[in-house]
Amino acid sequence: MAESSAFSGPVLRLIGAAFAYPGEGEVLHGVDFELAPGERVAIVGESGSGKSTLLHLAAGLEAADRGEVHLAGEALAGLDEAARTRLRRARVGIVFQSFHLIPTLTVLENVMLPLELATQADAAARRERAGRQLTAVGLGDKGERYPEALSGGEQQRVAIARALVHEPALILADEPTGNLDSRTGETVFGLLLEQVRATGCSLLLVTHSNELAGRLDRVLTMRDGVLQPPESAEGLPA
Repeated sequence: MAESSAFSGPVLRLIGAAFAYPGEGEVLHGVDFELAPGERVAIVGESGSGKSTLLHLAAGLEAADRGEVHLAGEALAGLDEAARTRLRRARVGIVFQSFHLIPTLTVLENVMLPLELATQADAAARRERAGRQLTAVGLGDKGERYPEALSGGEQQRVAIARALVHEPALILADEPTGNLDSRTGETVFGLLLEQVRATGCSLLLVTHSNELAGRLDRVLTMRDGVLQPPESAEGLPA
């Protein structure tokens, strides 16, 4: 099971968070943001506006140059790299645009990986749990195949199963339908929302699609490294 240490307040909180890439200048400018437990929020904006960088700060993959980032009640600035990695493995699931499955591992082994990295349960229990998660995304019969044998939509469903298998508090999704055709993307996005609702975790989604964004609880816009006030608030059905 995922780590059970309790935390209160937002799952994710950024306070005046700023970040600059070497030689490029500041790409995030004093971002303030909170994500409540179970809340689903979309961030839209043009390429280069800072959306993906915000996700990197949220996951502890990059450290803010100024300001604060709190994940699951922990101030990331107070943690060394190893502690940030442990926190991310326990509390965060990430769905990338490009799937990032390991080609030399079977589908089941890919889904088991977060459990192995967090040393959760024994091998048999990890295998059983990963199998259940694959079944939940409609791929229970594909566990022994390798990623290259699957379609793009199926590979992204494996990525969703991998992101959710360790029961994280937060899912970060960076253009999860960007490499899929519109019909497959709609199916995969619907499945992602279904699984997020079923587990009760929070979702922070970066997307270029206003249509997909509008299905979440809040929609925010990133412009030139600044997070704008909400533009719409179309909640998901209960």
